Amino acid sequence: MIDIFPIIFGLFFTIFLVVFIYNVVMNIRQWHKNNQSPRLSVDATVVTKRSHTSHNHHHHNGHMHTASSTSYYVTFQVQSGDRMELRVKSYDYGMMVEGDYGVLTFQGTRFLGFERKYNG
Repeated sequence: MIDIFPIIFGLFFTIFLVVFIYNVVMNIRQWHKNNQSPRLSVDATVVTKRSHTSHNHHHHNGHMHTASSTSYYVTFQVQSGDRMELRVKSYDYGMMVEGDYGVLTFQGTRFLGFERKYNG
């Protein structure tokens, strides 16, 4: 009789490893692409803001612990009408309000700053 557990375990481990390596490679590619992109400063309006909280649960010494992290995103609209959503730090997120107009500085998909001119 064939023991199927090692086959299933090996299959799941391989899938996990492939997904992990793929994510690492894609993050490195995005980082490199951002570094090769020019730094641009354009007039933009804050269109919308959102946050995403992820929760990680783990057991330690018989107790369940929950850790969470929050990512912050702001959608900007530039004069051409194009929109872009950029991940920002919590401080920057808190300083912006929907309708703010100012100068957005970014490099590829990397948010570098937003200098508000006025609140629209």
